[in-house]
Formats: sequence, structure tokens, C-alpha cells
Amino acid sequence: MTPWLKDDMLAGKVAWITGGGSGLGRATALRMAGLGAQVCVMGRREKPLDETVAMIVDQGGIASRHAGDVREPEAIDATLAHIVETHGGLDILLNNAAGNFLCPSETLSPKAFSAVVDIVLKGSFLCTRAAGRYWIDTGRAGSILSVATTYAETGSAFVLPSACAKAGVVAMTRSLAVEWARYNIRLNAIAPGPIPTEGAFSRLLPSEEMLEGRKRKIPAGRFGTPEEFAELACFLVSDASSWFCGELMVFDGGEWLRGAGEFNDLLDLPPEVMEQLQKIRPRK
Repeated sequence: MTPWLKDDMLAGKVAWITGGGSGLGRATALRMAGLGAQVCVMGRREKPLDETVAMIVDQGGIASRHAGDVREPEAIDATLAHIVETHGGLDILLNNAAGNFLCPSETLSPKAFSAVVDIVLKGSFLCTRAAGRYWIDTGRAGSILSVATTYAETGSAFVLPSACAKAGVVAMTRSLAVEWARYNIRLNAIAPGPIPTEGAFSRLLPSEEMLEGRKRKIPAGRFGTPEEFAELACFLVSDASSWFCGELMVFDGGEWLRGAGEFNDLLDLPPEVMEQLQKIRPRK
């Protein structure tokens, strides 16, 4: 991928990234820092957070970390206080912390359902509320970007808790985009398709056969990369996207549209079969 954003695009900004110890969160933290932002990464495990901070510092950036659980209001308040004290304020929030697993819905326990919903939806709400209150109280502009998924709009079998939670995040984004625009606070979301990352991706697509099957459904012919996601995320939180408000940006190589088209499966037919179909069409 060729980076396309200006090197100083986020200069002077302070970003708070949940789930910043790995995957999309780490990639975005690195890119934001590379574009001039100071970054605070949050997560439950200290070691991955320390690794992200070290990577940012090694590339000449400014970063800190604050361990905490997004499901706990006290942890959210403590993280925000740390950011303001350490970095002098807050401009950007990336709601990225998530959990997911495959499970037939009829066997899903209430505890398992809540585990995902509390991280994804409740956690995003608590972080969003804290950041929003800070910006409203201080009169400072802010930008919130949440990581959704394409099946937040369509639904999906076997990932019911995630589908419900991500749909809630999209609804929150759209609702608050209208309500908080008067405070110069923007909210948007990205709905990424399959992007290989450590952890979740390997659990959801554990075999080579499943990986290849999923890839065949993507018109672009490949999976996305964390770096591509990070580039888009940085644009959407930057001042260059100041008229984006309440948008859900689908970022999936065309996978969603391919699944929606009535005859898109014809793409899988051998050329000779398609030629036969052409011969039987009515002609004038």
C-alpha cells in the first residue's frame, strides 16, 4: 500500500485508542503517531500495550498506555484523566476494543452474549460518553471513530452477540452524530471486511480452506491489511474529513455488494457455462 496522507496531518492532536495492543488498534496507533499525533493506547493487558508504545517511540513518536477494562466506568475515567494529564487534552477517540466467537445461537448462554455486548457496545458507549462530556465541558472539538462490521447492517449467522453489539455501535454513531454536531463533535464508523490480524481472525477463520473460501467472495481478490485500515481511519478522524458526520464507511473490497447481488454467484461459473447461458437468451 502507498500511504497517501500528509505527514503532519494529525500534528497537534491527541488520540485515545482502545484495544491498542494489537491488530487494527496497534496499526492505527502507529499510523496516527507517524502523522504527528500523540497517542494513548488502552487495553486490559499491559505487555501488548507496552509493545505498541515502544514501537511508536522507536519511530520518533509520543505515546503512553493505560491499562483498563472498557466495561468499567472507573477505568474509563482514569484513562481519560491520564490522557489529559500526560498529553494535555484529547481530540480523537477510536473505539476499537472488541470480542467475538463462533457459536450456534441456540446454544449461546446469557453470560457469553453479555461478554461480547458489554465490551463492544457498552464499552464503546462509556468511552464515547466520557470523551463527549470532556469536549462539551471544555469547548474543544472532537472526533470519534468506531470500528463496526458489515454484518452490523446485514446480520450474520453464528456471531449473534457481535452482530447485535456492532449494530448498536452504528446506531450510537448515527444518533450522536446528529445530537453532538452542535458541539463540533463528529462521529463516524468503519465497517471493515476480512482483515487478517492476530487473535480474532484466526479464531473466526481457523482453516486454510475457510480462508480461501472467504477470499473468493471478495471481488478485489484479496484480504485487506491493517495498514490500509489505519490510513482510512486517520483520514476520517482528521480535519480533512470535517464534513463526514454519522457515516458508516464500508471497507471490504466489495465483499458486501457481491453477496447482495441476485446473480453475483454467476461469477463462479466456468466461462464455457456462461457462454451456454448466453446462447439461450432471447434475441430480436
